[in-house]
Amino acid sequence: MAQAGGSNGGNNGGGNKKPEEVQPHPVKEQLPGIQYCINSPPPWPEAVVLGFQHYVLTLGITTLIPSLIVPQMGGDDAEKARVIQTLLFVSGFNTLLQSLFGTRLPAVVAGSYSYVIPTTSIVLARRYQGLEDPHERFIETMRGIQGALIVTSGFQMLMGFLGIWRNAVRFLSPLSVVPYVTFTGFGLYHLGFPMLAKCVEVGFPGLLVMVFISQYLPQLLKPERPIWDRFAVLFSVGIAWLYAQLLTSSGVYNNKPAKTEISCRTDRTGLFTAAPWIYIPYPFQWGSPTFHAGEAFAMMSASFVSLFESTGTFFATARYGSATPVPPSVISRGAGWLGIGVLLNGMFGSVTGASASVENAGLLALTRVGSRRVIQISAGFMLFFSVFGKFGAIFASIPLPIVAALYCVFFGYVSSAGLGFLQFCNLNSFRTKFILGFSFFMGISVPQYFREYYHGGLRSGLVRTSSGWFDDIVIVIFMSHTTVAAIVALILDCSLSRETDSSRKDSGLNWWEKFSIYSSDVRNDEFYGLPCRLNNLFPAL
Repeated sequence: MAQAGGSNGGNNGGGNKKPEEVQPHPVKEQLPGIQYCINSPPPWPEAVVLGFQHYVLTLGITTLIPSLIVPQMGGDDAEKARVIQTLLFVSGFNTLLQSLFGTRLPAVVAGSYSYVIPTTSIVLARRYQGLEDPHERFIETMRGIQGALIVTSGFQMLMGFLGIWRNAVRFLSPLSVVPYVTFTGFGLYHLGFPMLAKCVEVGFPGLLVMVFISQYLPQLLKPERPIWDRFAVLFSVGIAWLYAQLLTSSGVYNNKPAKTEISCRTDRTGLFTAAPWIYIPYPFQWGSPTFHAGEAFAMMSASFVSLFESTGTFFATARYGSATPVPPSVISRGAGWLGIGVLLNGMFGSVTGASASVENAGLLALTRVGSRRVIQISAGFMLFFSVFGKFGAIFASIPLPIVAALYCVFFGYVSSAGLGFLQFCNLNSFRTKFILGFSFFMGISVPQYFREYYHGGLRSGLVRTSSGWFDDIVIVIFMSHTTVAAIVALILDCSLSRETDSSRKDSGLNWWEKFSIYSSDVRNDEFYGLPCRLNNLFPAL
């Protein structure tokens, strides 16, 4: 463009002046328009309501994973309620630890869907299927899951605190970050509209209400302070939940199939009657963990995938908290504390590991509030409602199609954070076009192949060996859209003439390098600095 501008200079005004290069939208290191960034908390009343809103959003994945796994383990509604309370309890602790000592980003740490496949394999193991008593089978299966998670936590802590993950992340550029973060949101599409469509008469109106309240209502009413978009989750969930209650009370779902009633009715979760009034989860409440080497290796693959997805979420969270890109050392530190979170999940028995919540990162974009204090308040709500089970069960009874309607919005926000890094890349370069196009296509195509040949623990197709744990490792890694897209983009970006000056500019490395070293930018201490002098405890810090 500069050459074109210079050649036209003689014909523009007849003088020697060259017209200034027009740049429609200037590059922004920090996302503008965020009202409250990481270190600027909103007023306490508003912060409490926003924290409760993050808590409500966390309930979706917290309820979904135990609802999928506990019945297969032989557990009843009471045991499912205890597992949900336990998962919510450790999620609150993990969120506090991550915000205080990990990345210190406004990131919620919740249960990870990546662990569902290896956990399901443990549930379907032959040694548990011979147990006739459902309660005994539940206990023994839970102990096996705990053992696998505890071993896995050691792997993740080593990856983080020893700096192994830092050394991998430092090779990223804006070009490879684009598919990485984009598929962090897009890769969870099966939790969006497909789950919404399980009760489309409730989920689709919820989606329409959410979009109308958050996007159109502020333009129509034009309030002095942002209200409708900032608290759109509470408004839309309340309206959709009331609508679902009216349908349930009017008898629309009477004599319907069991799956329809579970998805649509507001009185079929069984959580309120089964949950105790007061229950404090404690370590090893299900008994001593049992260990199996193959299951531990399969669970490690899920931990590896969750590291990819959590790192993509950290990049999106930093963007929506109006911070600079996260230094690799900070990401590695956060990965180590996520490993501690997996250890807590294994000790308490919550059937899944821990990862940064994608949907809560999207909520930061909607509210334009990236305050760390808001996330810490949401952790307080998690701890409170996990102990007082009856109160928490009320909100956990929200039909999942309503939650899926929210996911359609927030997963899209996270994906758009990844696309935002395109501003630092040269989109007129054929090298850039090939890396982006190929990584996007493979990130969609490869996981779809493995998803077609994996249904409820049944394997067929390319991966079908005599070792179930090896099958799980391959399936878990290659069914992750984020992992496949990130690996393909990173390999291509590093191997295709990366050291030339033009390629570095095309990839945005000239801009990115100053953020790769913690001490190179004074803003890093403001955003990611630890409250105590803990930087010398581990080499990765």
